[in-house]
Amino acid sequence: MENEIAGNENPRRKFLQQTTAASAALALISPLDLISKPINQNTKPMNLPIKARGYAAIDESGILKPFEFERRSLGDDDILIDIKFASICHSDIHQEKGHWGKQIYPQVPGHEIVGIVSAVGKNVTKFKLGDRAGVGCMVDSCMECNSCTHGEEQFCERGQTLFTYGFPTNEEPTGITQGGYSDKIVVRDHFAVHIPEEISFEEAAPLLCAGITTYSPLMKADFKLGDKVGVAGIGGLGHMAVKIAVSKGAEVYAFTTTADKTEDIKSWGAKEVIVVDETFQSMQAYNKVLDYMICTIPYEFNVTPYIMSVKPYGTFTLVGMPINSEITINNLMLSFARVNFNASLIGGIPETQEVIDYCSENGIRPTIEIISAEQINEAWEKVVNKEARYRYVIDAGTF
Repeated sequence: MENEIAGNENPRRKFLQQTTAASAALALISPLDLISKPINQNTKPMNLPIKARGYAAIDESGILKPFEFERRSLGDDDILIDIKFASICHSDIHQEKGHWGKQIYPQVPGHEIVGIVSAVGKNVTKFKLGDRAGVGCMVDSCMECNSCTHGEEQFCERGQTLFTYGFPTNEEPTGITQGGYSDKIVVRDHFAVHIPEEISFEEAAPLLCAGITTYSPLMKADFKLGDKVGVAGIGGLGHMAVKIAVSKGAEVYAFTTTADKTEDIKSWGAKEVIVVDETFQSMQAYNKVLDYMICTIPYEFNVTPYIMSVKPYGTFTLVGMPINSEITINNLMLSFARVNFNASLIGGIPETQEVIDYCSENGIRPTIEIISAEQINEAWEKVVNKEARYRYVIDAGTF
């Protein structure tokens, strides 16, 4: 009887020993390893939310604080990106301060995002593990309407464009999309672009918004070699507009309220720099001179003097988004000017890839300053005070 009991205990003891050993081994594995490392590139991780950390706005004060949160689990059509750099756009400040409407908090801003693909869903063919990838201003849409199937996902006709941060969604654990001021992001593969090896991550990041937002309308303007192109507002977007327009053969006239930017702007190839004062006196000599103007000014201002700088039947494009999205135009003067006035948003995914490739191949690089996460709030103040030169890029390794 004793031998039978002893014989029955051996298998049980062996099982318990194996179970204990396995449990000890699992205890040594980071939870992030379990949810972010697939067995192979065609297998998604366990169906669990992905832990992330970053900096978030908690109210309309615009003061950001460290924030730990969860992103959705990796879907069949998703990729997981380990973020390397994310840059600061004036839009981040406007949105988090509620300038464009009430927000849901905590909210992680940032829509100029670059990093390395660390996991892919089973349906993904556009990316593989280790690819360099970028994410801009949107992360999803219906993908079925005419706009979405023709490379203009930002204008989804079903109203399903999902912008990168602050937009309600049932898929995210926080209830809203969370942006790039963080160490990881999960995104539908279609809404990520490839970052060429020829351009550094930190220089590629600003192209995901500042680059595409100016490149798209400049290309649609279809200006000719030697045409006179004006750029109003020389910040993050404006400095990219100058560089892109110069590269395309335009004769560029830059309009700024910050005199100490003059030498920088000239070094990028601008023909003239006009320092604008409160009376607009300096602009009078440029009445009806320009074939085209792109305006990136992010605050409410008097648009009329700028419009009057454009030739009759020329085009003026507004891409800056002021507080409350309001500007002042003298309609009578606009009528007499005979200028085509329009506005532009961002660009679709194909065009975003196009500007990344174009800038990479042609040596067009944003002028940047790399900062740590702890410097974000200070950088925001400098952006508001026109002290940025010209895009702050956050090292995601400091989150």
